[in-house]
Amino acid sequence: MTNKSATLNTGNGTIDLPILSGTVGPDVIDVRKLYGGTGMFTYDPGFTSTASCESKITYIDGDKGILLHRGYPIEQLAEKSNFMEVAYLLLHGELPTKEQYEQFRYTITRHTMVHEQLANFYRGFRRDAHPMAIMCGVVGALSAFYHDSTDINDPEQRKIASHRMIAKIPTIAAMAYKYSVGQPFQYPDNSLSYTGNFLKMTFAVPAEPYEVDPVVERALDRIFILHADHEQNASTSTVRLAGSSGANPFACIAAGIACLWGPAHGGANEAALNMLREIGTPSRIKEYIARAKDKNDPFRLMGFGHRVYKNYDPRAKVMQQTAKEVLERLNVKDPIFDVARELEHIALNDDYFIEKKLYPNVDFYSGIILNAIGFPTTMFTVLFALARTVGWVAQWNEMIEDPSQKIGRPRQLYVGATQRDYVDINQR
Repeated sequence: MTNKSATLNTGNGTIDLPILSGTVGPDVIDVRKLYGGTGMFTYDPGFTSTASCESKITYIDGDKGILLHRGYPIEQLAEKSNFMEVAYLLLHGELPTKEQYEQFRYTITRHTMVHEQLANFYRGFRRDAHPMAIMCGVVGALSAFYHDSTDINDPEQRKIASHRMIAKIPTIAAMAYKYSVGQPFQYPDNSLSYTGNFLKMTFAVPAEPYEVDPVVERALDRIFILHADHEQNASTSTVRLAGSSGANPFACIAAGIACLWGPAHGGANEAALNMLREIGTPSRIKEYIARAKDKNDPFRLMGFGHRVYKNYDPRAKVMQQTAKEVLERLNVKDPIFDVARELEHIALNDDYFIEKKLYPNVDFYSGIILNAIGFPTTMFTVLFALARTVGWVAQWNEMIEDPSQKIGRPRQLYVGATQRDYVDINQR
């Protein structure tokens, strides 16, 4: 915090607004007293220039391509850590000791089963229901099954709800997949890691044994780490907004899942893969590059550029290497991977892309990896939701514990009709 202030001249007088400083990043102008002092408020569609809260969880510098979780660079976490350790870090603020890690892992592992009656809930959906539709419904329904962890004013209940949400979301996601393909649900296996267990619940069948491939397990774990949290994005802001009303944590996470479903947010990796399939072969890349450069052509290259990052997305660098490892391990022969490699090469060396800072982003690579592992595109956003649940839970807890947090209530610039009198229907 600083003692600096900004003076605003409104035409009807001036007002001094405090300037606040975080530990890193740009200063912010505190406008909380603007309306009371001037009768005016700010106009900021998309809230792209508005800080809605204080947070100690994640920091992004889009110009420099920096992403920090509790101060730790995402590259280091992806290379040296694992998803369970990152989950603990996001929730508690520090990396765990060995004892803390083992206790946390044990707790999460023992919460992975879901109430048996939830199976009946799944059977109420059509078999061709989109897995994200199922996720929205099932996660929202958890509050009907776990009444003992919905009191947000009880720290112990918040802790239990947090652990349950993180532990059960892989089971719920795997069940959504199994239901969509007509296979029986697989129970969790406590002998496996968080990510290994999810892979088994997703791909194992009762008729034969299933062995988790360590390369695939590590790749998916890395994808989970890279998607665990990303500051105040649309879905995280949705979780915080829902939580600001005092809604139970399961309802808040369901709201986040619903927001994430949008193609501009969590569906971007699916859109990127669909684009690669549309291009089809490397010989057609130049045609699509030309279309992307044409201002009069509505076509846009998916998986390139980012709303925040104006540099190489640090997560994409990790995903680039991971994609190579997975494709080599699985020996996948698919023309879309050839398209992806060639498109990546062109984009990283083309002056147009360099000038526009349109680097391949995390969605470009993650879709390729998930497709190679065997996930259908309808599951891509589900996997995103699985990983981001950790961040949502951490952000929700931080919001609940913030004494300055108020119920979200954005204002508007009204441009509709002014007051007018009602006219009887026979006289209109």
